[in-house]
Amino acid sequence: MKLLLAAMLAASAATVHAAPLTIPVGETWVFTVRNGEPANAHKVAFSAKPTKGQLMISVRWLFGTNMIVRNNSPIAYTFRAELLSNGKTTATRPCDLPANGKPILEQWPQRADAVRISQFRTAAKQGRC
Repeated sequence: MKLLLAAMLAASAATVHAAPLTIPVGETWVFTVRNGEPANAHKVAFSAKPTKGQLMISVRWLFGTNMIVRNNSPIAYTFRAELLSNGKTTATRPCDLPANGKPILEQWPQRADAVRISQFRTAAKQGRC
């Protein structure tokens, strides 16, 4: 019985996939990237600092929707960001996210309820914006 239970748990763990992360306006989250998606995500205070290997994202309203992203890992990333508002999704094109703690600020004129992030991929060192 214990062997069967262990096999079922192992099989279910193997089928768990990373998923996009939705950050509501007014919240700050930290996470790592696993298989191109946010993993180990949890809400933190705006004043928090990401530890080594973590990314931190804050979403705020100020003249529209603002997203501050800090990447405290040695890998620069491109990623997908979508604005969520009243049940509608608007795709955006965020800047590349530099490595080693350098932040980016994204600003969109519309007020969104949340930003959904996903599809993290390694970016060129120079980045683009």
